[in-house]
Amino acid sequence: MLFAGWVLMALCVSQAAQAAPDEALPAPTGTVLLEVKGNVAHQNSAGEAHLDMAMLKSLPQHGFDTNTPWTSGVSHYSGPLMRDLLEYVGADSDAVQVSALNGYAAEIPMEDFYDYDVILALERNGEPMPIREYGPLWVLYPFDQNEVLLSEKIRFRAVWQVMRIDAL
Repeated sequence: MLFAGWVLMALCVSQAAQAAPDEALPAPTGTVLLEVKGNVAHQNSAGEAHLDMAMLKSLPQHGFDTNTPWTSGVSHYSGPLMRDLLEYVGADSDAVQVSALNGYAAEIPMEDFYDYDVILALERNGEPMPIREYGPLWVLYPFDQNEVLLSEKIRFRAVWQVMRIDAL
Protein backbone atom coordinates (compact mmCIF):
# COMPACT_ATOMS: atom_id res chain seq x y z
CA MET A 1 0.00 0.00 0.00
CA LEU A 2 2.84 2.38 0.84
CA PHE A 3 4.45 1.68 -2.54
CA ALA A 4 1.20 2.53 -4.36
CA GLY A 5 1.08 5.83 -2.46
CA TRP A 6 4.61 6.68 -3.59
CA VAL A 7 3.76 5.83 -7.19
CA LEU A 8 0.62 7.99 -7.06
CA MET A 9 2.58 10.87 -5.52
CA ALA A 10 5.29 10.57 -8.20
CA LEU A 11 2.68 10.71 -10.94
CA CYS A 12 1.04 13.76 -9.40
CA VAL A 13 4.36 15.58 -9.06
CA SER A 14 5.21 14.71 -12.67
CA GLN A 15 1.85 16.00 -13.88
CA ALA A 16 2.14 19.17 -11.80
CA ALA A 17 5.44 20.03 -13.49
CA GLN A 18 3.70 20.10 -16.86
CA ALA A 19 1.45 22.91 -17.99
CA ALA A 20 -2.27 22.26 -17.67
CA PRO A 21 -4.12 21.54 -20.93
CA ASP A 22 -4.48 24.66 -23.06
CA GLU A 23 -2.46 26.66 -20.52
CA ALA A 24 -0.72 29.64 -22.04
CA LEU A 25 3.06 29.63 -22.13
CA PRO A 26 4.88 32.71 -20.90
CA ALA A 27 5.64 35.23 -23.63
CA PRO A 28 9.23 35.28 -24.86
CA THR A 29 11.22 38.30 -23.71
CA GLY A 30 14.04 37.88 -26.23
CA THR A 31 14.21 37.25 -29.94
CA VAL A 32 11.94 34.39 -31.00
CA LEU A 33 14.17 31.59 -32.29
CA LEU A 34 11.61 28.83 -32.62
CA GLU A 35 7.94 28.67 -33.58
CA VAL A 36 6.00 25.50 -32.82
CA LYS A 37 2.75 25.26 -34.76
CA GLY A 38 0.02 22.75 -35.40
CA ASN A 39 -1.49 20.58 -32.72
CA VAL A 40 0.04 22.25 -29.64
CA ALA A 41 -1.94 22.73 -26.43
CA HIS A 42 0.33 25.27 -24.73
CA GLN A 43 0.57 28.47 -26.75
CA ASN A 44 1.61 32.08 -26.34
CA SER A 45 0.94 33.60 -29.76
CA ALA A 46 -2.18 33.12 -31.88
CA GLY A 47 -2.37 29.32 -31.70
CA GLU A 48 1.39 28.83 -31.69
CA ALA A 49 4.22 28.48 -29.22
CA HIS A 50 7.02 31.01 -29.68
CA LEU A 51 10.25 30.37 -27.79
CA ASP A 52 13.37 32.44 -27.22
CA MET A 53 16.78 31.22 -26.06
CA ALA A 54 15.99 31.79 -22.38
CA MET A 55 12.86 29.62 -22.65
CA LEU A 56 14.79 26.86 -24.44
CA LYS A 57 17.54 26.98 -21.81
CA SER A 58 14.98 26.81 -19.00
CA LEU A 59 14.09 23.29 -20.10
CA PRO A 60 16.21 20.45 -18.69
CA GLN A 61 19.44 20.32 -20.70
CA HIS A 62 20.98 17.13 -22.05
CA GLY A 63 24.31 16.66 -23.78
CA PHE A 64 26.40 14.11 -25.62
CA ASP A 65 29.67 13.82 -27.50
CA THR A 66 29.40 12.75 -31.12
CA ASN A 67 30.79 13.00 -34.61
CA THR A 68 28.42 14.24 -37.28
CA PRO A 69 28.57 13.73 -41.04
CA TRP A 70 28.91 17.53 -41.45
CA THR A 71 31.57 18.46 -38.89
CA SER A 72 35.08 17.19 -38.26
CA GLY A 73 35.96 15.42 -35.05
CA VAL A 74 33.97 14.74 -31.93
CA SER A 75 32.13 17.69 -30.38
CA HIS A 76 29.96 18.07 -27.30
CA TYR A 77 26.42 19.21 -28.11
CA SER A 78 23.84 20.29 -25.55
CA GLY A 79 20.24 21.43 -25.42
CA PRO A 80 16.81 20.16 -24.41
CA LEU A 81 15.67 16.71 -25.43
CA MET A 82 13.20 17.02 -28.30
CA ARG A 83 10.67 14.94 -26.35
CA ASP A 84 10.88 17.41 -23.43
CA LEU A 85 10.45 20.40 -25.74
CA LEU A 86 7.43 18.87 -27.46
CA GLU A 87 5.87 17.91 -24.12
CA TYR A 88 6.46 21.48 -22.88
CA VAL A 89 4.37 22.89 -25.73
CA GLY A 90 1.83 20.08 -25.47
CA ALA A 91 2.42 18.72 -28.98
CA ASP A 92 0.02 15.90 -29.75
CA SER A 93 0.99 14.20 -32.97
CA ASP A 94 2.61 11.14 -34.46
CA ALA A 95 5.20 13.19 -36.33
CA VAL A 96 6.63 16.67 -36.63
CA GLN A 97 7.92 18.58 -39.59
CA VAL A 98 11.07 20.51 -38.79
CA SER A 99 11.84 23.47 -41.06
CA ALA A 100 15.15 25.27 -41.50
CA LEU A 101 16.02 28.86 -42.39
CA ASN A 102 17.08 27.77 -45.89
CA GLY A 103 13.70 26.16 -46.66
CA TYR A 104 14.76 22.56 -45.99
CA ALA A 105 12.17 20.52 -44.09
CA ALA A 106 12.12 16.98 -42.73
CA GLU A 107 9.34 14.91 -41.25
CA ILE A 108 10.40 13.11 -38.07
CA PRO A 109 8.28 10.46 -36.36
CA MET A 110 7.69 11.18 -32.66
CA GLU A 111 8.96 7.70 -31.82
CA ASP A 112 12.49 8.84 -32.74
CA PHE A 113 12.43 11.21 -29.77
CA TYR A 114 11.56 8.39 -27.39
CA ASP A 115 13.78 5.73 -28.96
CA TYR A 116 16.88 7.99 -29.00
CA ASP A 117 18.02 10.98 -26.95
CA VAL A 118 17.56 13.45 -29.81
CA ILE A 119 18.25 17.02 -28.71
CA LEU A 120 17.57 20.47 -30.03
CA ALA A 121 21.21 21.47 -29.83
CA LEU A 122 21.75 25.03 -28.60
CA GLU A 123 25.49 24.77 -28.02
CA ARG A 124 28.53 23.05 -29.46
CA ASN A 125 31.46 22.64 -27.07
CA GLY A 126 29.81 25.03 -24.60
CA GLU A 127 29.32 27.86 -27.10
CA PRO A 128 26.21 29.03 -28.98
CA MET A 129 26.21 27.94 -32.61
CA PRO A 130 26.08 30.72 -35.19
CA ILE A 131 24.02 30.28 -38.34
CA ARG A 132 27.12 29.59 -40.45
CA GLU A 133 27.95 26.68 -38.09
CA TYR A 134 24.53 24.92 -38.20
CA GLY A 135 22.90 27.05 -35.49
CA PRO A 136 21.39 28.54 -33.65
CA LEU A 137 19.19 25.42 -33.30
CA TRP A 138 19.97 21.92 -34.59
CA VAL A 139 17.87 18.75 -34.26
CA LEU A 140 20.71 16.38 -33.51
CA TYR A 141 20.87 12.63 -33.01
CA PRO A 142 23.59 11.00 -30.87
CA PHE A 143 25.19 9.41 -33.94
CA ASP A 144 28.07 7.76 -32.08
CA GLN A 145 25.78 5.97 -29.63
CA ASN A 146 24.01 3.67 -32.07
CA GLU A 147 25.08 2.54 -35.55
CA VAL A 148 21.40 2.56 -36.62
CA LEU A 149 21.63 6.37 -36.47
CA LEU A 150 24.29 6.44 -39.19
CA SER A 151 21.74 5.69 -41.92
CA GLU A 152 20.88 8.16 -44.65
CA LYS A 153 17.25 8.20 -43.46
CA ILE A 154 18.30 9.48 -40.02
CA ARG A 155 20.85 11.96 -41.44
CA PHE A 156 18.05 13.64 -43.40
CA ARG A 157 16.17 14.15 -40.10
CA ALA A 158 19.06 16.02 -38.44
CA VAL A 159 17.89 19.50 -39.43
CA TRP A 160 20.15 22.46 -38.69
CA GLN A 161 19.26 26.16 -38.62
CA VAL A 162 15.84 25.15 -37.26
CA MET A 163 13.25 27.91 -37.19
CA ARG A 164 9.91 26.06 -37.03
CA ILE A 165 8.40 22.79 -35.88
CA ASP A 166 4.92 21.75 -37.04
CA ALA A 167 3.12 19.12 -34.95
CA LEU A 168 1.34 17.13 -37.66
